[in-house]
Amino acid sequence: MTRQSPKVAAAILHIALPVPVRRHFDYLTPHRQSEATLQVGMRVRVPFGRQKQCIGMIIGQSNTSLVSSDKLKPIAAVLDQQPLFDLEHLKLLRWASDYYHYPLGELIFSTLPGLLKQGKPAIRSTYTVWKLTARAHDEKNSLSARAFKQQRLVKLLAEAHSGLSEQQLNLVIDDWRAPLKTLITKGWVERNESTTEIPASGNSQTIQLNPEQHHAVEVIRNNPGMNNRFLLDGITGSGKTEVYLEAIRETLKQGNQAVILVPEIGLTPQLIARFQQRIHARMVVLHSGLSDGERLDAWIEARDGIANIILGTRSAIWTPLHKPGLFIIDEEHDASYKQQESFRYSARDIAILRANNAGVPVVLGSATPSLETLHSVNIERMQRIPLLQRAEKATIPEFRIVDMRGQKLTGALSEKLINGISKVLGENKQVLLYLNRRGYSPVLMCHSCGWIGKCNRCDIAYTVHKLDHTFICHHCGTGQKLPGHCPDCNDSNLVNIGYGTERLTEVLRDIFPTARILRIDRDSTRRKGTMEKYLDSIHAGEVDILVGTQMLSKGHHFPGITLVGIIDADQGLYSSDFRAAERMAQAIIQVSGRAGRANDAGTVMIQTHFPEHPLLTALVNHDYNTFARMLLEERKSTNLPPYSCLALLRAEAFEQKLPMVFLNQARALLSDNNSGIEVFGPFPAPVEKRSGKYRYQLLVQSNNRLILQKVLLDWSRKLDDLKEGKKIRWSLDVDPQEML
Repeated sequence: MTRQSPKVAAAILHIALPVPVRRHFDYLTPHRQSEATLQVGMRVRVPFGRQKQCIGMIIGQSNTSLVSSDKLKPIAAVLDQQPLFDLEHLKLLRWASDYYHYPLGELIFSTLPGLLKQGKPAIRSTYTVWKLTARAHDEKNSLSARAFKQQRLVKLLAEAHSGLSEQQLNLVIDDWRAPLKTLITKGWVERNESTTEIPASGNSQTIQLNPEQHHAVEVIRNNPGMNNRFLLDGITGSGKTEVYLEAIRETLKQGNQAVILVPEIGLTPQLIARFQQRIHARMVVLHSGLSDGERLDAWIEARDGIANIILGTRSAIWTPLHKPGLFIIDEEHDASYKQQESFRYSARDIAILRANNAGVPVVLGSATPSLETLHSVNIERMQRIPLLQRAEKATIPEFRIVDMRGQKLTGALSEKLINGISKVLGENKQVLLYLNRRGYSPVLMCHSCGWIGKCNRCDIAYTVHKLDHTFICHHCGTGQKLPGHCPDCNDSNLVNIGYGTERLTEVLRDIFPTARILRIDRDSTRRKGTMEKYLDSIHAGEVDILVGTQMLSKGHHFPGITLVGIIDADQGLYSSDFRAAERMAQAIIQVSGRAGRANDAGTVMIQTHFPEHPLLTALVNHDYNTFARMLLEERKSTNLPPYSCLALLRAEAFEQKLPMVFLNQARALLSDNNSGIEVFGPFPAPVEKRSGKYRYQLLVQSNNRLILQKVLLDWSRKLDDLKEGKKIRWSLDVDPQEML
């Protein structure tokens, strides 16, 4: 990594500390410490308040301080021999602190690996790499067919050539230790210890791109400089990943690094396997499922240029890079790219900024682009690259609307959908049923008196989980055992209202008793490695009917599925959230894309009580772009994003009146001289009570982002000084994606 950090020439150091204060703190250079050895980006240990010591980072220097010299304290220790990152990365962090109005010290340390936050040295671990021996290559055909896990492990190690580390094995295979031990005893596997760079893994296979894919790669390759923002707008199954792979290959040829963001951990194992099959390069993975040591190792390898490919979820965008060459945001429309707690940043927007600063391409891929991205295309801030054909000669599925009005239902299933499932099962094909509601049922009610089981901390109905015999609040996570009778009238006639994936699975087992049914949601895949195991079962043809939530709508390739059923398409059509229709359409299109991805034609059946709704009509005609244009016109007429900019001030407290008092004071701080902004509220959050706290909001809107930022800068400083703000918890969310 190129070090640009200047040496600190003065005795006063500006230190950023991980505390909720929007300023730095001044300290003196210790007497025995040479000033020439101190650089911006180094961590230091300093005395702070009642804490004996606190870890901070040098962010600047000065000859003077607003604090009198007799009150300044020297730093206690310098923790690094060189900066953790260069000035360009610190500049990015400063920009994010200013834009999102979040304290710089807290921001810096929120982006560091856990061990660095604790003051541990920035050094890599010793690696154990497992490799096949020559004996394994000679005798691998003698392995018993029943030794499935051993066979899979041998296959993975053979494909890796240079071996696999423990981190890599954890990502691509579950329960690998026992079969590995057996293979070691046989003399088929050996271990190698390394304190240096892990060799690149994977193959260097290429496939023949179709004309659309080839054109996409050429456009990305031949547009250097500032004209480097691309929307890869490809229908589901059009081979966007192949375009990513070829673009990455071109980037690596130039000696540069590629960053690929995915919306959730569940998508990383299949991408890792895909990349290892196709590209011979050192790849690291960054997500919340790593141990502290694994995360630090990956972070250092990315920073120092040891890793060629960085694959990760949202937080990976803050990883410092040695020589960035390409940024890819897969499923760019996904709401999970926006952090919803503490530091509320958008990883998609930060990726675009980093690519722009580095003068390298950024590719946003989606079959259902966000309205913000499509607006950027419309005003020529981004270039659209269409992929309109499915790869490998697969056909686009046929959409059928199932009118639920007045129909006799079996559970949540219409007769037409049941018949469709029966037909597909008779052809020995697979079915996917999508219901984005986990649990058994969303409401438990007493048939006699109308009592409804509600969470006292959130004032929201509990969701019934029948298998665990509990009902749980999906907002705060609290729960209790299911009651045997009504706590109000003592009647035992308690009824479940509505359907979740657990109850839908129960109904399917009654209708199709011989079918092999698998449920995939957050509850069923909680244990590590379960998702990978389930995906293997689906690909092996061991599942007939797959029931799942939005976990199944993103990027999975299921060649055996020929029917997708959308159980409830109406949730997003009439909602107080202005983004609900957009997200409903994205979910329907994404999950529908799982059908007919191989040689067999696919069908998508959408159950709805509003079959003539124009938004559904547009989707059925495979016309997401028309759908998006309709929504953009609605947004324009109502002056909602992307035609305006929003900031949401949230406040919550256990005492109901305190948030309102604070927000009314906050509104008063926005003087009448702030032309160019509109203020709405305070008003209750859509979920007013959550985790025992009452929640209220104040919305600030402007047609000009620069005006809004100027107002927010002055406003956020004044908010810090409000006494009422000390009695509550409040946060400022710039470009909010969730209003809940």
